[in-house]
Amino acid sequence: MPPARPNLAAYAGALATRLPGTWTTTYSRHAAYADQLPTTAAVWDAGAVGYAASNYVLHHQAVLTRRDGARLLLFDRPLHPRQFMVGALEPEAHHDAFHGVAEPNGISVHADPARAAAQVARRLLPRYEAALRRVRHNTAHPPPRRPAPPVITGMVSIAWYPDGVVGAVTGVRDATSALYGAGFQFHPHQRMFLLPASLSDREQIARIDMAAQHLARIGVGVTVRPAPAAAPATQPAPRPALPTTVSAPGR
Repeated sequence: MPPARPNLAAYAGALATRLPGTWTTTYSRHAAYADQLPTTAAVWDAGAVGYAASNYVLHHQAVLTRRDGARLLLFDRPLHPRQFMVGALEPEAHHDAFHGVAEPNGISVHADPARAAAQVARRLLPRYEAALRRVRHNTAHPPPRRPAPPVITGMVSIAWYPDGVVGAVTGVRDATSALYGAGFQFHPHQRMFLLPASLSDREQIARIDMAAQHLARIGVGVTVRPAPAAAPATQPAPRPALPTTVSAPGR
């Protein structure tokens, strides 16, 4: 028979007393998968802990809370009866505050709470605290956002920024697949689709042309214009000539 799992509630208390700082624990059970979502949706992890919290029914969990508001989620590691998983929980902050902040991915820990506390203190807490500082800094000093080109009814507006990035906005839902297909990626903080500056001018022009041809087939026009930004401190290299307007065919 497989070994029995250690008691999660007792383990959480033993772990909390061994972590640096003052932590309290809250244990809860789940009757259904949906019951865990209010907590697991806040897991600050793009790796194994986030995957497990999203794809398994946890049945129960413990939240460890520090005096300053930092929170850790603790649950049984699926398929590993002598291990647990510990992940950071996001702080309450506007989503823009997370821009550019790497997830402080959680870890799997041993069933011995003393050994686990050492792992959390050494491997997880430094990443978590660094991420929290970045979020607090971004909250107090919001990261700048590129001024977007105007949204024009039935069109895709594209702007070429001085640093070489190409941005696009549109209010046409069907246009997004053409932008993704041409290599644009949506950036939530910037509120627009972007082509990276790492692409050469030739590659960027080819991708804009690819998107324009696709959009023309569905009756959506494209405008290309200089970015609506103030002049930079240093003069950027001149951009290749682009058409100011690419009109869509009649419907």
